[in-house]
Amino acid sequence: MSSTNSPEAVKKLLENMQGDLRALSLECKKKFPPVKEAAESGIIKVKTIAARNTEILAALKENSSEVVQPFLMGCGTKEPKITQLCLAAIQRLMSHEVVSETAAGNIINMLWQLMENSLEELKLLQTVLVLLTTNTVVHDEALSKAIVLCFRLHFTKDNITNNTAAATVRQVVTVVFERMVAEDERHRDIIEQPALVQANSNRRSVSTLKPCAKDAYMLFQDLCQLVNADAPYWLVGMTEMTRTFGLELLESVLNDFPQVFLQHQEFSFLLKERVCPLVIKLFSPNIKFRQGSNTSSSPAPVEKPYFPICMRLLRVVSVLIKQFYSLLVTECEIFLSLLVKFLDADKPQWLRAVAVESIHRLCVQPQLLRSFCQSYDMKQHSTKVFRDIVNALGSFIQSLFLVPPTGNPATANQAGNNNAGGTVSAPANPGMLGIGGGVTLLPAFEYRGTWIPILTITVQGSAKATYLEMLDKVEPPTIPEGYAMSVAFHCLLDLVRGITSMIEGELGETEMECQTSSEAASSTTQSSEQQELQSTADEMDKEIVNRAVWEEMVNACWCGLLAALSLLLDASTDEAATENILKAELTMAALCGRLGLVTSRDAFITAICKGSLPPHYALTVLNTTTAATLSNKSYSIQGQSVMMISPSSESHQQVVAVGQPLAVQPQGTVMLTSKNIQCMRTLLNLAHCHGAVLGTSWQLVLATLQHLVWILGLKPSSGGALKPGRAVEGPSTVLTTAVMTDLPVISNILSRLFESSQYLDDVSLHHLINALCSLSVEAMDMAYGNNKEPSLFAVAKLLETGLVNMHRIEILWRPLTGHLLEVCQHPNSRMREWGAEALTSLIKAGLTFNHDPPLSQNQRLQLLLLNPLKEMSNINHPDIRLKQLECVLQILQSQGDSLGPGWPLVLGVMGAIRNDQGESLIRTAFQCLQLVVTDFLPTMPCTCLQIVVDVAGSFGLHNQELNISLTSIGLLWNISDYFFQRGEIIEKELNKEEAAQQKQAEEKGVVLNRPFHPAPPFDCLWLCLYAKLGELCVDPRPAVRKSAGQTLFSTIGAHGTLLQHSTWHTVIWKVLFHLLDRVRESSTTADKEKIESGGGNILIHHSRDTAEKQWAETWVLTLAGVARIFNTRRYLLQPLGDFSRAWDVLLDHIQSAALSKNNEVSLAALKSFQEILQIVSPVRDSDKPETPPAVNVPVSVLLGSISGPGLSRPFVRTDSIGERLGRYSSSEPPVVTDELEDLNLWWAAWNTWYRIGSESTKPPITFDKLTFIPSQPFLTALIQIYPALYQHIKTGFNMDDLQKLGVILHSAVSVPISSDASPFILPSYTEAVLTSLQEAVLTALDVLQKAICVGPENMQIMYPAIFDQLLAFVEFSCKPPQYGQLETKHIANAKYNQIQLFAPAEWVALNYVPFAERSLEVVVDLYQKTACHKAVVNEKVLQNIIKTLRVPLSLKYSCPSESTWKLAVSSLLKVLSIGLPVARQHASSGKFDSMWPELANTFEDFLFTKSIPPDNLSIQEFQRNESIDVEVVQLISTEILPYANFIPKEFVGQIMTMLNKGSIHSQSSSFTEAEIDIRLREEFSKMCFETLLQFSFSNKVTTPQEGYISRMALSVLLKRSQDVLHRYIEDERLSGKCPLPRQQVTEIIFVLKAVSTLIDSLKKTQPENVDGNTWAQVIALYPTLVECITCSSSEVCSALKEALVPFKDFMQPPASKVQNGES
Repeated sequence: MSSTNSPEAVKKLLENMQGDLRALSLECKKKFPPVKEAAESGIIKVKTIAARNTEILAALKENSSEVVQPFLMGCGTKEPKITQLCLAAIQRLMSHEVVSETAAGNIINMLWQLMENSLEELKLLQTVLVLLTTNTVVHDEALSKAIVLCFRLHFTKDNITNNTAAATVRQVVTVVFERMVAEDERHRDIIEQPALVQANSNRRSVSTLKPCAKDAYMLFQDLCQLVNADAPYWLVGMTEMTRTFGLELLESVLNDFPQVFLQHQEFSFLLKERVCPLVIKLFSPNIKFRQGSNTSSSPAPVEKPYFPICMRLLRVVSVLIKQFYSLLVTECEIFLSLLVKFLDADKPQWLRAVAVESIHRLCVQPQLLRSFCQSYDMKQHSTKVFRDIVNALGSFIQSLFLVPPTGNPATANQAGNNNAGGTVSAPANPGMLGIGGGVTLLPAFEYRGTWIPILTITVQGSAKATYLEMLDKVEPPTIPEGYAMSVAFHCLLDLVRGITSMIEGELGETEMECQTSSEAASSTTQSSEQQELQSTADEMDKEIVNRAVWEEMVNACWCGLLAALSLLLDASTDEAATENILKAELTMAALCGRLGLVTSRDAFITAICKGSLPPHYALTVLNTTTAATLSNKSYSIQGQSVMMISPSSESHQQVVAVGQPLAVQPQGTVMLTSKNIQCMRTLLNLAHCHGAVLGTSWQLVLATLQHLVWILGLKPSSGGALKPGRAVEGPSTVLTTAVMTDLPVISNILSRLFESSQYLDDVSLHHLINALCSLSVEAMDMAYGNNKEPSLFAVAKLLETGLVNMHRIEILWRPLTGHLLEVCQHPNSRMREWGAEALTSLIKAGLTFNHDPPLSQNQRLQLLLLNPLKEMSNINHPDIRLKQLECVLQILQSQGDSLGPGWPLVLGVMGAIRNDQGESLIRTAFQCLQLVVTDFLPTMPCTCLQIVVDVAGSFGLHNQELNISLTSIGLLWNISDYFFQRGEIIEKELNKEEAAQQKQAEEKGVVLNRPFHPAPPFDCLWLCLYAKLGELCVDPRPAVRKSAGQTLFSTIGAHGTLLQHSTWHTVIWKVLFHLLDRVRESSTTADKEKIESGGGNILIHHSRDTAEKQWAETWVLTLAGVARIFNTRRYLLQPLGDFSRAWDVLLDHIQSAALSKNNEVSLAALKSFQEILQIVSPVRDSDKPETPPAVNVPVSVLLGSISGPGLSRPFVRTDSIGERLGRYSSSEPPVVTDELEDLNLWWAAWNTWYRIGSESTKPPITFDKLTFIPSQPFLTALIQIYPALYQHIKTGFNMDDLQKLGVILHSAVSVPISSDASPFILPSYTEAVLTSLQEAVLTALDVLQKAICVGPENMQIMYPAIFDQLLAFVEFSCKPPQYGQLETKHIANAKYNQIQLFAPAEWVALNYVPFAERSLEVVVDLYQKTACHKAVVNEKVLQNIIKTLRVPLSLKYSCPSESTWKLAVSSLLKVLSIGLPVARQHASSGKFDSMWPELANTFEDFLFTKSIPPDNLSIQEFQRNESIDVEVVQLISTEILPYANFIPKEFVGQIMTMLNKGSIHSQSSSFTEAEIDIRLREEFSKMCFETLLQFSFSNKVTTPQEGYISRMALSVLLKRSQDVLHRYIEDERLSGKCPLPRQQVTEIIFVLKAVSTLIDSLKKTQPENVDGNTWAQVIALYPTLVECITCSSSEVCSALKEALVPFKDFMQPPASKVQNGES
């Protein structure tokens, strides 16, 4: 305003006005005088105003009617020149705003006249415009008149005028509305009171509007009327109007002044009531029209759509939707539905093009789309508009491919009738041209022969329409090929871009708000908390609402989008287009992922995946998962069916790679195109950038990548990265150079993809791991049953993912390793190998990773990491176990010092190796163990030592490799040595640990459970070691048993002193006796089959050639070891409560071993028995050290077979028993065992000894060649034990025991030996030597006898028993004992055949003679000492001796050995010389009564033996023997007969008879002639005779009876002589010249000698002792003797001479008759 208000401007205005008026008056001077006058008065008027008023302009305005008048009159002249001048002047006034309302009305009226006269039309328009734009004075009718004027001018014949008028109309309409806007602005500040809203506001209620608003209202209302071809209400005087122009005006108003309609109810009402119905009405021809159906028989012809109106309508609709959507929700629904309908294939091409453009306009406004979604799609019973739009676009694109783009109705028809979905055969394809040559292709879509170029139509994100702007076109334009497609394509892209950026923006904000609000919530003070919470709650609600909208938007559009994009992707031949499509799919997938819409997310991902793979590639994961909906070709979307077109196979892409498909059955090759690779990169990009939202779709992504990687031939390398591998499947993988350069990049991206997994949140990471696992499961299924190269993609990537996520390994460790363990069990070796590789790499990486907190402080994690290593032990494949063990070895080498609580697991792995797992595995595991034992024992927790022991023990039990077993026993020795050296430290640590565990157990209320529980933990460790060695002692292999046994007893011997006293109890019962039991059992059940060789070419000694014999060695070793411990550690064991029970058990073992049918074992058992019996009672005072026990043999000797490291130094502890007792005396003084207990022990031993003896010597019932008969050394050892044992039990030893002993001694001596052993045991037959067994038996009796001798009185009753025993042995001389029914050969006849070593043994009875003789000597010796003992007297010992001697004496020459009877005689003589006095002493008691007959019989049997002397007996020998007989008779004459009065007379009678017999009839009948004189035992006979006579006529006769006996004896003798002589004479006479038989001659000679002897004797006897009768008988012989003189034998003659000579003493004169008459 300032420009027109300034004084200069005003002055200029006045001047100009005056100038104009002057010019007017000049012009009108001639023709129009009134005008001239008016002009001149006007000049005066102006001057006056200027002069009078300071405010010149205001005054001018007031008087403007008058001022303007002259000019109006000028216009009225209709003179062009004048009119122009006037109009210019009027315009000047207007521009200075000095026109009042009245003046303006006048001006308009004047202009109307000019218009009606068609004058100065352009000037008029200019004037109207100036009038309306410079001020607001024109209102109401005036305004409407002015507008009508412009409209009228628009419809003149003149083109320029028309166009100018159109522009003016547009401007005027704008001015009207601008005024209204300005008016609203002015009033906004003044009044805030709301306008009354009338319930039924209609167009009559304009009264409430302010003036400008009213004008605008009237104008808009009339525009609607005009477009609708109705009469206007306000614009009176309109003559004609076009719809197109009206629609354009409506569009511009709606577009430029939306606030007017939104703020004023009246205007909104117009929109609703007038505009929308109008638009809908005008659209109707387009809706009804169907292209190509013009021939249809519809009754009324359908109006054809008219391009200009249709296009303008669409523009209006666009504006309505864009600006007034919120007002016109329902109407917009209709519009949008129409738009969608216009895309139908049966609409004209141009209509579809403009519709697509309109839709594009909507698509670039995401907020608007959001509103659609909220208002329609999310309401019930409402059209799903947003969904329909997207689906329509999709269908539209599809239809473009299916319908040829030509406009020819015939072809269109034909295509429609055939099948819309069918392929339209196309001519030679333009898309094919460029492939061969270097021609650059036009970017295009090409599908099933339909080729559609892609036009660049718009900048991304803006909807610049082409056809919607063609306002000047009346005829529909021709649409270039591909235009609609390109627009639709951009619609889709913009739609996706808009939606995603909007939703993601909002999501981002929401997340930010949530973050800040949660931070705020945490930091707020108490007071404002409520408020904060409230706002947070509101935000939450808002978010819930928002999220619902977002989800609905995505749900509504994804199907359509996907259908369209997939199709386009398949059809695209342009890299840029492909890129855009993929980007759209990727953003949608990511968005769905962020919103958690799984189905849609997976569907988009599936599409990308399918694009990556060759067409028709059979990939189950893409068809079976959520994407199943995609594969069945069509979705039903709200009842509307959307076709899914399957990818075309004839893709016009450059093939860049050919490879093998990853499938179970080998198929042909497959080709990858550059588009596949492009999709693959998108897929990688998706996974890389949006991994966090992929969730379960990882499966799809990874499955696809796996297949691509496979086709491209990438193979895993260390760490899991994939590198281009050699073409494993042979030459089938072909890669072009293009893709070769891509491969490293792809491989790199793949690795980066998994590296980036470290940025995923935990949940997403789990999804990734799960997907990899299930992928791997598929690969595993595929690799079953064939040895094809498996796909290792998943395993490699699991490894990679694990490695980069080490910092949070805990959360994925279990699923990860759990799966890899399954892979490790796969039958396909390559698969397994990688599983194990991955697993072990992860474990090693996990252990070396720098965790926070470090592993040493995070035991749980360490155990978690090591656990899979342990789990691998459950897998049986040796290659896996080898990897496992190699891993352990590496862990030990790198982390051994810091394993800590992981030790049990690591050791468990070594220990889990089983016997059947092959040598190399066992070797590797053992290597680990050796490393542990040599280097790591000090670093591991002491609680693990027990496990080390177990593991080492288990290696001992492996039977694959003997050396390993032996070395492991060596390791056990090393371990025990380590325990010994670090005992205190270990003990301390274990006790601490134990206390902690105890506490835990108490808290949990459970009982602490560990092996050997009550023992202290350190002792338990030892016990475990002992128990392990114990197990090895019963290993099936002899070498192992031997080694283990030696080690066990050495460790107990060397280190046992470390044990607590009470622990010995466990050692004895749980270790030693348990071992003994097992050994005993194994030995007794061992196989007796012969083992040919010891493996390889080792020959086995015959003493070890059966399992039984090998076990025998073990038994021996074990028993000896235990016995030694009992012996050397007795001072420890005896104070234990149940020592006596242990003693019994030990004795039982000794007994069962001794009774085993194996000489080696039984003998060793006795040795052990001997050892434990040599034990002395514990030393009473600790100051009497004894020599250290024999255990301290240097260990290297004991462990000869073990080659363990560290065995070079002997671990010897030479502490004496004294020192040991000293050690215990500090805490508990040594217990002095009482005598009673000791005695019990010895008696237990005695009982055992007795059982062994009685069992072992009891003869078997049947005999065959396998019958076991105990050996001599065994029996000897057995008997040798007795003396030592007896020393301890002598106090209680009674008759029963003696009898038991006797039985055993007797049986032992009776046992025969086998002929093959006899040369080693028996002396040659001639030597009179005792075997050691016999020696021992006699020693035993000797010991006993000596003990009785010094023992108390009551022991002497045992003498008789001892005599019995000895006498039994004496009998053996003549009658060797029987051993059951066994037939023994006498030693002399035993055949000993050295060549036939293994012929069945014959059993040989021993030569018992020396033994019997020695026994006899003992008897005599003993009798000499004990003859007077009461027991000896009472028990008739003498009689028994005599009775026993009677046997050899009666046998005499028939005795096995000559010495026997000689010894028997001398013994008898010795015994009698002592015994007879005793017998006489006790004569009265009758104790000896029964002895006399026995003695008499013995004499009888001996002196008149029935046995014949051997033929080879020399004369000297015979004489010596005779002298023995003489000695016996002498004994009778000296010791018996003199004491006849003390002797029973029967006995004396017997003796007499015997002497009598001897004196005559002692000849033998088999002597040769030559020897006859010697053999007649003359000396003996003489002696008999003399004795007889001496006794008969001794003056000692006390009783007549005795005398009678003597006389009787003599008379018998004489009578006998008489008879013999008579018979001889008879025979001699009868025989004539023949000599008589030898015997008879001998007899007669003897008789003659006897007569001479008798007479000699009678002479010597005192006469008073000789009975007269006797003499008579003697003399009566004389005649008979004389008769013998005739005999022819000289021997007889000489004897006769000797007999006759003594008769000379009878030659004396006869005495008185009376005396001789008697005889």
